[in-house]
Amino acid sequence: MAGAIPDLIATARTGTGKGAARQARREGQVPGVVYGGGADPQPINIQYNVLLKHLKAGRFLSTLFNLKVEGQEDVRVICRDVQRDVVKDLPRHLDLMRLRRNSRINLFIPVEFIGEDVSVGLKRGGVLTIVRNEVELLVTAGDIPERLVVDLTHHDIGDVIHMSEITLPEGTRPMITDRDFVIANISEPSSLKSAGEEEEEAEAEAAEAAEDEEEASDE
Repeated sequence: MAGAIPDLIATARTGTGKGAARQARREGQVPGVVYGGGADPQPINIQYNVLLKHLKAGRFLSTLFNLKVEGQEDVRVICRDVQRDVVKDLPRHLDLMRLRRNSRINLFIPVEFIGEDVSVGLKRGGVLTIVRNEVELLVTAGDIPERLVVDLTHHDIGDVIHMSEITLPEGTRPMITDRDFVIANISEPSSLKSAGEEEEEAEAEAAEAAEDEEEASDE
């Protein structure tokens, strides 16, 4: 589950338009706007170094923040866009959306794999293949999971891990609902493949090479 909601400190921007935005950047700030939640859009500025620190920490676009602007009530927000300089790739503007605690939004949540050191299949030499390292979920703003956890402890070679194996917070669901999609699998290493399988692979590779040679000769 989500832990304490981090603060995002900003100041209200009195001016609007390109002139005010340029002035903010000259003063070492990044202009932005807060919208949604049934209130008027609010122009803001955030210290460049503060924003850069949050961006470097990762998952900025999927983190719920407590926006603090002097003289105003705190409000929960999530960033919907960070515009960057096309040459320097540095932040130039950001859009924040106000959220109520029961607001529903779609976010990409990272998948964390635990128990790799004691996994039955991995200890036997199996190979973990990660199909999805993050999953898009429809979540409630007040109950955003930090990560989705997959315990590999009891998984053996040949096991396929599907989305249905992951426990989600109440009211949370994947955006893909028409199938139980694969998160990862544990396959056998090449050293455990049978001689027959190796022969089949060798024959397939030889056939593919022959086809390539034939195509090359036709050109």
